[in-house]
Amino acid sequence: MPQLNITSLDVSILITYVLGTRILFGWYAARKMRGGDSEAYFLGGRNIPWFMIGLSFYVSNMSGSTFVGLPGSGYHNGIAVYHYEWLPAVILVFFVLFMLPPYLASRVYTAPQFLERRYDRRSKVLFSAFLMLANIFIDAAAALYAGAMVMQVLFPQIPFWITVSLAAAIAGVYILFGGLEAVVLNDTVQATVILAGGTAIFLMTLDRLPSWQDLLASLPEKHLHLMQPAGDAVMPWPGIFTGVLIVGIYFWCTNQFVIQRALGARSLDHGRWGSIFAGFLKLPNLYILILPGVMATALYPDLDRPDLVFPLLAFDVLPVGFRGLILAALAAAILSSLEAIYNSAATLFTMDFVSGFRPNLSQSALVRIGRVATMAFMVLSALWAPQITRFPTLWQYLQSILSYVTPPVVTVFLFGIFWSRGSPTAAFITLSVGITLGIAGWIGNEVAGMISIQYLYACGILFVVNSMMFVIVSIVKPASRPAETSGYRQIRQSLRSLLMASETQPWYRDYRVLSILLLTSALAIVVIWW
Repeated sequence: MPQLNITSLDVSILITYVLGTRILFGWYAARKMRGGDSEAYFLGGRNIPWFMIGLSFYVSNMSGSTFVGLPGSGYHNGIAVYHYEWLPAVILVFFVLFMLPPYLASRVYTAPQFLERRYDRRSKVLFSAFLMLANIFIDAAAALYAGAMVMQVLFPQIPFWITVSLAAAIAGVYILFGGLEAVVLNDTVQATVILAGGTAIFLMTLDRLPSWQDLLASLPEKHLHLMQPAGDAVMPWPGIFTGVLIVGIYFWCTNQFVIQRALGARSLDHGRWGSIFAGFLKLPNLYILILPGVMATALYPDLDRPDLVFPLLAFDVLPVGFRGLILAALAAAILSSLEAIYNSAATLFTMDFVSGFRPNLSQSALVRIGRVATMAFMVLSALWAPQITRFPTLWQYLQSILSYVTPPVVTVFLFGIFWSRGSPTAAFITLSVGITLGIAGWIGNEVAGMISIQYLYACGILFVVNSMMFVIVSIVKPASRPAETSGYRQIRQSLRSLLMASETQPWYRDYRVLSILLLTSALAIVVIWW
């Protein structure tokens, strides 16, 4: 295995790129929102164009856990992990068709506020608290851990906790001054570097192989197939339609730190185009992240730590200077993800809790409270990140815990959209009991080992249990008011618009045509690598 010796040129590029982009974009965004407007700080003034939404959607998902986890999983288990990349294309089409229109029509700041419109205040408060905890202890902590793990290999003399604290501080300070617009501006540049760098690593790794046939001969047969047996320990094919789908709906349709970009869209059309654009950007990840990990099995057949395969390839196949840019992209992706998470958590705390209990606060006061909350969340995530070492792999930590705790969230949102008889009491009980049951199941299965069930299957079972609970409680304790007054009318209007011909948009700007193209592209890749 080659040594990861970083040169002074690489370090200079890394520092200049990371700090330079943050100073430039943070200063620009801060100048634009000097008035202390909460809508400008938390939602970018609701004026974000489609291409920036799409690029920011993409980068927010390209956290350190993705950079580290996808190539590592490709090395260890093959391309089956790509189900986490192509299925979001389908989910984003669902988001564009059914969830984005009522989100934007209600002009909410957060996804929990939408639950309040559909159900009641109890569901909003509970879901907002859940999202804040998930953002800090799952999303932010995982991003910090992934970045620190890579930096520990490059700079072993720096203690782990210092690396974690530094990353949290840079991201936290950046978001303090710039808000969501600073995040989106930075993401636009990061996405370009990530795509270019990943493409370079793929091509140069491919060039290092003796031949593609030699690679095929050295791999287990399953490594280059998406569909795995139902008994596979990592990615059983039925799990695609249980765990992967349910966690994906949670992440792309209800998780505040992702959908916040769409909530700040310039218009419904820009929100739709940006979301579909993000779906197209997800599809090349098979080639720029997963396949390099698979090909690395021929170059480094006995890696003890597969999660380090991406930085290893960067140092082995790229020239000095260019690998510094790739490391900068990795660091920037981690920081961008952290910035989005901190901004999301601060938005939830400020708009769902503080503003709800003190509605007369000024716009500038809300912004100040959001900044204080950002600092608190920064500290909490940095303290929790080292605890992830207790789990076998970062990817297992992320996917297993999400598989257990997200089914009640998806249940409440889906029934809220498609079933007008869903009651506020049913939503509250499903969220409270379902999340508690999920945490207990995760501890019993994944931590204590008391039962043995693949977490993707557990996710499907919990979704069925939560759905039954929701329906039964809705029948026993029906809503005291019709769903028409809870935002359900907006959902029905968005469904009817699907059947209406567009009189103002050419076909290449029609979100329905673009959705079909995205679904067709995703299906083609799945068929090719079946």
